[in-house]
Amino acid sequence: MKSVVIVVLSLCVVLAAENPLTVKGFDHFYNLECDQAIETFQKVVDTEPANADHWNHLAQAILYRAMFRGGALESELVSGNNPFYARSKLATTEEDHIVFDEAVRRAMALSSQAVTKNPRDAKALYSLGITYAIRSNYNFLVRKAWRDALRDATTARQTHNKVSEIEPTLVDAHLLQGLHDYIVGSLPLGYRMLGFMAGIRGDKEQGIRTLEMVAVKGETSRWDAQIVLGVTYRRERQPQKAIPLLEPLIQRFPRNYLFRLELVQMLADAGRKDDALRVLDELEKLKDPRLDAARVHYSRGNLLFWYRDYDGALASLAKVTPRANQIDGNTGMNAWLRTGQCYDMKGQRAKALGAYRQAVNGAPDSDGGKEAKRYLASPYRRPMDR
Repeated sequence: MKSVVIVVLSLCVVLAAENPLTVKGFDHFYNLECDQAIETFQKVVDTEPANADHWNHLAQAILYRAMFRGGALESELVSGNNPFYARSKLATTEEDHIVFDEAVRRAMALSSQAVTKNPRDAKALYSLGITYAIRSNYNFLVRKAWRDALRDATTARQTHNKVSEIEPTLVDAHLLQGLHDYIVGSLPLGYRMLGFMAGIRGDKEQGIRTLEMVAVKGETSRWDAQIVLGVTYRRERQPQKAIPLLEPLIQRFPRNYLFRLELVQMLADAGRKDDALRVLDELEKLKDPRLDAARVHYSRGNLLFWYRDYDGALASLAKVTPRANQIDGNTGMNAWLRTGQCYDMKGQRAKALGAYRQAVNGAPDSDGGKEAKRYLASPYRRPMDR
């Protein structure tokens, strides 16, 4: 199911927004103001209920609010430990389910009706593919309906293939295709062979080239392609390519602190420690009430850990671990794991063991929890130290 994971963590396809309210809704959406985005998109569908795009926007906002609250919008969940496909389903309310299902039903009905009248209606097919993609994400993350999610993801790709056949110059329709090619092409050989036999093919390098094309030439999906491409570069360990994408995204959507957290990691991976610390300083000054200070302290501690400043790392992590049970599980568990690793590198085994036990207790079945269990048996050593 890893093929679905990247889709649900990255895909954020939108259509051109001519309605001023829609523009306002997407400004909230990309700045992580999900409640305001949903409220705005609800007003749009109330005034223009016959537009499938508006229903897609509402459904997408409901999905992304759940993803944001559950930590699923962070690419570390794709490329780092504790991947999201191993977690429990996202928490949503019954009202969310009802509104989401109705939005998808209305969007799909409107687009399907238009396609029935004209099978070569590229705009309707484009909207229909988006609806399938959004429902795939929701089925995977919220309902944990694996087969339904995979079926919808495949249908979304096939639908946008038709769009490209009808209008080859519509660059935006290639976003789903590029993402699908990259995902399938990134699977282990055994999974790729199974997919090949089922008629599902992929090419990782071609997928990246397609995403790069949409990121430059796309009209309605350019920002989305850049976000997806940034995650892709991180997975491919190419921080130098991700940084130029993140910096303009931060300028365009200044209230989206996740972009800054991502930039910190990319700068650190590129060897630009001082620049990464500068961005963390800027994050602290923002004092965004949605961003727990523990997240910033953990990011600083994690950065200093990789740069072998173990005392500095411990000082930052000590601001996180006392609240490990009150913040998101991924941050709390990893703070204890890093603390144990710092103590092991300092030769303070007793303190390391205590930290590893806390990490295991916090999330025993996560990748990080399992890693901490290994260090209970033998001390952590940096790869080059072994």
